[in-house]
Amino acid sequence: MKIYQVGGAVRDELLGLPVKDRDHVVVGATPEEMERLGFRPVGRDFPVFLHPRTHEEYALARTERKSGRGYKGFTVHAAPEVTLEEDLARRDLTINAIAKDEQGRLVDPFGGAADLAAGVLRHVSPSFVEDPVRVLRVARFAARFGFRVAPETLQLMRDMVAAGEVDALVPERVWQEFAKGLMEASPGRMFETLAECGALVRVLPEWRELDTRRALAALEAAAASGFPLRVRYAALFAGGPVTAVEQAADRLRAPAECRDLAVLAARWCARARGARTLDADALVGLLEALDAFRRPERFGDLLDACECGAIAAGDADPQRKPYLLRAATAAQGIDAGAIARSSPGDIAAAVRAARVAAVAAARGG
Repeated sequence: MKIYQVGGAVRDELLGLPVKDRDHVVVGATPEEMERLGFRPVGRDFPVFLHPRTHEEYALARTERKSGRGYKGFTVHAAPEVTLEEDLARRDLTINAIAKDEQGRLVDPFGGAADLAAGVLRHVSPSFVEDPVRVLRVARFAARFGFRVAPETLQLMRDMVAAGEVDALVPERVWQEFAKGLMEASPGRMFETLAECGALVRVLPEWRELDTRRALAALEAAAASGFPLRVRYAALFAGGPVTAVEQAADRLRAPAECRDLAVLAARWCARARGARTLDADALVGLLEALDAFRRPERFGDLLDACECGAIAAGDADPQRKPYLLRAATAAQGIDAGAIARSSPGDIAAAVRAARVAAVAAARGG
């Protein structure tokens, strides 16, 4: 039995990046042997075990054979006679098909280390085309590392799109990869790569309705500021057609916090950019529309997304968000309870009038 460290941990170590999770391949073992050694079985589709002390994953070496359509259509064969090279050959990219033995020696049958040094994303074998998720993964790795896609790999991705393989992806799987890609250092590269191979309009037809240059610039601004997923997603759609944004969120099964923020950004960001020209009454109306009083945290996120959109449009204003936050704080600071107790008439109108007066005082008239 031989054990090798494989995949992302080896790749990231070679790149000098922090290693989060370590995965291992075990060659020459059976499930029974692994359990006798104290490993706990956790694999559902193939033999994977957790180390009794470190709880890191150890998978038996395996091969995969295409047996159906889509990313789940595979037959897995795991047995002691499967070699390390055969296991590495089933992986997507050469940079993910590098192993390291227990003495620290690299096993690199497909030239992954050279591709790492050259900054290239290259498929391991023609079987790359059998799993459509790989199209999304390549785009995500382009966003993470800033690597270029090898021309032959890009052509395979185009072939997969043309063959309808990408159409077999379920929304949950697309969102999973999108969400990871949005949180990479240069998330716009993911969208550019998907567009280049023709996959983007297949998994997200609403992309055609956006000003894509501006959308990607807003997304990059959000990434540069280190904003969370919900803000990056909303920035992508800031000022876009509301119907398209709603349809995109439904198609991707985006979480509610991402969907709601994106819809608000699409609907209100253009108006928010002119907030400093509004009088107090109109400003309170805008704050009400943005739900600033009931959802102040989301309001802050929305302003971040809108400002990213403004940067993309060449209308950046570092004072806009503080100005709106001051106005919201002033309006929120009124004593609505006291007003309700003392108002003989329309309580809602009285509360709103007090908010307008507070905002007027805060902005100097």
